[in-house]
Amino acid sequence: IAGIVKILIGSFLAVLALEHGYSANEASDPNRMYLTAFSYITDSYELSLLLLGVFVVISQLKINVTNAYAGSIAWSNFFSRLTHNHPGRVVWLVFNVIIALLLMELGIYRVLEEILGSYAIIALAWVGTIVADLTINRPLKLRPQTMEFKRAHLYDINPVGVGSMTIASLLGFACHLGWLGENLQALSSFVALGATFICAPFIAWASKGRYYIAREPVFFETQSPLKCCICSHSFEPEDMTLCPAYAGNICSLCCSLDGRCQDMCKSNARFSEQLINALGVLLPKHWVTLLNTRIGHFLGLFLLTGLVISSVLGLVFFQISAEGNVTNDTIATALTNVFFILLIVFGVVSWMFTLAHDSRLIAQRETKDQTRLLREEIEAHKQTDLALQQAKELAESANLAKSRYLTGISHELRSPLNAIMGYAALLEKDQNIPAERRDALGIIRRSSEHLADLIEGLLDISRIEAGKLDIARNDVPLNALLDQLVSMFQVQAQDKGIQLVFEKHGSVPDLVRADQKRLRQVLINLLSNAVKYTQQGEVRFSVTYRSQVAEFVIEDTGIGIEESELERIFQPFERIRKAGQPHVAGTGLGLTITRLLVDIMGGDIKVESKQGQGSRFTLSLMLSSVTRPKVDEVEQPICGYLGPTLNMFVVDDEPDHRALLLEMLSPLGFNIVLAQDPQECLNMLRHCQFTPHIFLLDVSMPGMSGWELATHIRDQLPDAFILMTSANANAEPPYRQDPSDGYIVKPIKERDLLSKLSACPAITWKHTIEAAPLPAMTETEAPQQEPAAIESVLNEGTRQELIRLAQIGYINAIRDKLAQLDMTGVANEQAEELTELKQLANRFQFAQFIDRLEAQI
Repeated sequence: IAGIVKILIGSFLAVLALEHGYSANEASDPNRMYLTAFSYITDSYELSLLLLGVFVVISQLKINVTNAYAGSIAWSNFFSRLTHNHPGRVVWLVFNVIIALLLMELGIYRVLEEILGSYAIIALAWVGTIVADLTINRPLKLRPQTMEFKRAHLYDINPVGVGSMTIASLLGFACHLGWLGENLQALSSFVALGATFICAPFIAWASKGRYYIAREPVFFETQSPLKCCICSHSFEPEDMTLCPAYAGNICSLCCSLDGRCQDMCKSNARFSEQLINALGVLLPKHWVTLLNTRIGHFLGLFLLTGLVISSVLGLVFFQISAEGNVTNDTIATALTNVFFILLIVFGVVSWMFTLAHDSRLIAQRETKDQTRLLREEIEAHKQTDLALQQAKELAESANLAKSRYLTGISHELRSPLNAIMGYAALLEKDQNIPAERRDALGIIRRSSEHLADLIEGLLDISRIEAGKLDIARNDVPLNALLDQLVSMFQVQAQDKGIQLVFEKHGSVPDLVRADQKRLRQVLINLLSNAVKYTQQGEVRFSVTYRSQVAEFVIEDTGIGIEESELERIFQPFERIRKAGQPHVAGTGLGLTITRLLVDIMGGDIKVESKQGQGSRFTLSLMLSSVTRPKVDEVEQPICGYLGPTLNMFVVDDEPDHRALLLEMLSPLGFNIVLAQDPQECLNMLRHCQFTPHIFLLDVSMPGMSGWELATHIRDQLPDAFILMTSANANAEPPYRQDPSDGYIVKPIKERDLLSKLSACPAITWKHTIEAAPLPAMTETEAPQQEPAAIESVLNEGTRQELIRLAQIGYINAIRDKLAQLDMTGVANEQAEELTELKQLANRFQFAQFIDRLEAQI
């Protein structure tokens, strides 16, 4: 209908031009038609020309916008891909408008009537193909039902549209030229139009409709505008698709312009690939291979260029011949010369274009390969990072497992060591022990201390690696510490027949601020190694203090260390042993811990050594001097405390540990009550007739932990002093607020225990023993052992009193009572019972103690 209206309007304009006196040739010129029509609108000739130009532009817009959206069965955005300009459709329209204006200005329409007739055949063939595709192919399902317009989903050439239009146009031209008779010559346009309704369905059926869509269509769930990952503009989902090259959404325009991806989103869809595939069907394989080379590309482009040049020159020949001013031979000779000249020029241009095209393809291929390599490298790095992360997690897991194992094994080892070290130290002080046995006790104590140091060393390494080692800052009597260390190792050096030389260079302050335990540990490790590995000669220990920095130098004339093994000596459990050298005891952890501690303390340690000549260790530490010292009362001998008797509860599930603490603290005047578990302690507190002041609680106990017991005690007795003991060096309270007042690690050393107890406000230590002679006992005051009195000593009242004391764990009162009974005397039949009661009390077996007493009531 729109076409009929357009033809009627065109006929009206032609008749109007004829009525104004124009010839038939002039009246057929669109410019004369439009100019005549616009002269009725305005009297201004210039305005009529302006309106003429605007009308031509609008007409071209209408034509080309229609053509731009017909690419699904012919070609898709060819010009935008060719020009690489954005947007390509606008450039295509401007290009057409400029050509139309040039043709009108040159007056070629007067000689192109025949060409325009031929163009009408092509136009009908094209329009007929579109109509046939919509009215026949789609209803018969010879093509996909989806109408796709995005170039990313289309083949460059669809044989249905291009093939149908080409066949119909050739058939129309044959009729137009009179090859098929005069009747068909008059109906050439109708023949071309009718042929499309046969060719389009046939080609669609033959190709099975596979050239309509090159890849599966992409559908977006949302209807909101999507942003293009290249131009960052937002478009409706119908104008968007997914681009694998950019891994994001891309608009149709950017997809048409981008030629670097080589259409990786669809395979065998480019024109060059389609052409090669088509030639592979028509020509031998080796011919196709030759045509797909650089020479083949050049020949194809050269022939296409020559065809275009010949067509243009042929058009010029017909135009000049129509004017009749020059003979045809002269025109033909001139145009032939021009043709060959242009052919040479365009041959060179074609070759350069082919080289540039191949260079671009090679560059794109190299870029693609480099990109692939980079992606593979990135992927490899990701895999490596993943492997490293897994290895790190495994290492951390193994380190955590090692820490848990060390913590657990240290707990199990510290528990028996606590009893061994404690009783060995107590027995060494006992004057009743024979002198020949004291040496054995010393060996036991030193061996247990060595084992404790080994456990402490392992835990120190674990703490340092985990970053949980805390460095204390307290006042250290440096001179006293150095003299003590020298005295300690002087005896060992004399026993080995070597000299220990101690030198102080300059003034060394009496007090410095440092972690005394760690400083002592580092110096002991260095001096111990120097003495152990020196068999003759001397060990020289020198100290220099300058600008708040202390430098300790330990030199020896021992076996020395090879240069290749200087770093090895700082590794855990690494010990340098040579054949023929005497055995030297050690754990292999001393220097490892020394270096770690020095690093944490902010110091520096260096070693210089020569094989067979000795070693030199230089230790530098920042030790600020102290002008106002703090007095440590625990350094002085303690024999008791001032004030009234303090009641102390000792709660531990290990009988040996309870007995050890009893032996340590009873001589100092504490009234000690023992309990074997938290529940017994709480029961005793409910029946206790005195106020407990101090609690020593083991952390790990059955039924209830020491922390939970400390919380209950703190609720009942807010002012009580609670000290936690444990064989676990890393135990921490499970609460944000620590219910205890201190923490001490087993094996418990008497000095450390007294230092912790000094924090109790009720304790003020006594450092001198004020002993008064006991008054001599006269004969009249001596107990009279009469048989009647002896018989009644272990009566029911006495038994009830002992039972009550055992129920609250009052071991001191039980011992005093049994001692009184022993001094008073008992009958022969009760002596065995009294001895058994003493044994049960000393072993803290209160349940059996009570059963034994109740059996005689």
